[in-house]
Amino acid sequence: MATLTFKGGVHPYDGKELSKDKAIVPYLPKGDLIYPLSQHIGAPAAPVVAKGDRVLVGQKIAEAGGFVSSPVYASVSGTVKAIEPHFVSTGAKVNSIVVENDGLYEEAPGLSIKPFEEMSRDDIIGVIKESGVVGMGGAGFPTHVKLSPKDPDKIDYVLVNCAECEPYLTSDYRIMIERPEKVVGGLKVVLELFGNAQGCICIEDNKPEAITIMQKACEKETRIQVKVLKTKYPQGAERMLIHAVTGRDLNSSMLPADLGCVVDNCDTITSIYDAVILGKPLISRVVTISGEAIANPSNFESRMGTNVAELIEAAGGFKTQEKKVISGGPMMGFAMFDIEVPTTKTTSAITCLAKDAVSESPTTACINCGRCVSACDEGLIPARLAQFSEKFDLDAFQKWHGMECVECGCCSYVCPAKRPLAQMIKNVRRMVMANRAKK
Repeated sequence: MATLTFKGGVHPYDGKELSKDKAIVPYLPKGDLIYPLSQHIGAPAAPVVAKGDRVLVGQKIAEAGGFVSSPVYASVSGTVKAIEPHFVSTGAKVNSIVVENDGLYEEAPGLSIKPFEEMSRDDIIGVIKESGVVGMGGAGFPTHVKLSPKDPDKIDYVLVNCAECEPYLTSDYRIMIERPEKVVGGLKVVLELFGNAQGCICIEDNKPEAITIMQKACEKETRIQVKVLKTKYPQGAERMLIHAVTGRDLNSSMLPADLGCVVDNCDTITSIYDAVILGKPLISRVVTISGEAIANPSNFESRMGTNVAELIEAAGGFKTQEKKVISGGPMMGFAMFDIEVPTTKTTSAITCLAKDAVSESPTTACINCGRCVSACDEGLIPARLAQFSEKFDLDAFQKWHGMECVECGCCSYVCPAKRPLAQMIKNVRRMVMANRAKK
């Protein structure tokens, strides 16, 4: 059925059966809501409220701090308790607005928008910026910036990333099953910005129900088609997706727009629809709570700022001792130090594992088997790059194309010696990028 794919990759246990048939359930938070001012790439948002102010659902509480930035909206009604640093899931402390939830959920007026057919290109971009939409697949890049390339006429593909190749995650799948009209509607909004572009909804072939539903939703759309991809991790990575669908190759010195492509996540596209067509700012997203340690794996419509521990409790809590809790999926997500942290615009899932296979597997010496080379979707030699990483040899690391790593974790997954190859490479990539920034 599927022919679109890329070289390399792996096939980890996907764990999707735990939550894929669980419908999206709206969750109303009970405790205080914490809104980090840095939920995106770029400058932090700047507060426009003060301690003691009363806020409403959908009211702007922080404005964009620059062009590459994004505003933040209240997802509950209540009183601003404080503006102070709070921990987020990465372990960093981020300046945040704390709102005491009054449980009334009184709503502010929606965004001021024109009828869609009367909107200009600038109007559409302006609404997307004002609504606070960012890349919700994990990167958090402000969407209005992505949709403002230097030459819009050179964009010939708009790809909606519905691959959802990361194990355990089913939020995008449920959106396609339950809200196909929003996926198509959001894509039609973006296509209005790029008159020469073809829209592609890209789905892995392990989601036949979603493929059928989306194909039916696109039957009358002349500029939109569903692209079926071979199921393989990391099929949803931006470079792999572009290559699979268009045959074009992206490297670390390029942006997708350089290849005539714009790529947006499924949840991002539906948020664009909500903003431009319905006048709703971004105040919630779908979050999967799953893993073998969870009593009732679920998909929640979670309001931004909701405490992660609350969502876990809403999913029945832990049915067994959790060995690791991950923000995101097990391949590219990161282990959480505490579950008493807020969800943000980029929180797609919380994966709770009953077994920590990484820490329970002893690391031994490299046996030069080459499995990491076969699995690498960028054609690199991860074992060699890891050696340079251990020695902090940044020059050799760059000479051997270490900056082309997409940090997918395939090399670590297949390594029989259980060496943390991806983690070592990631650390040195950060060092190289920091040095470049200084220069």
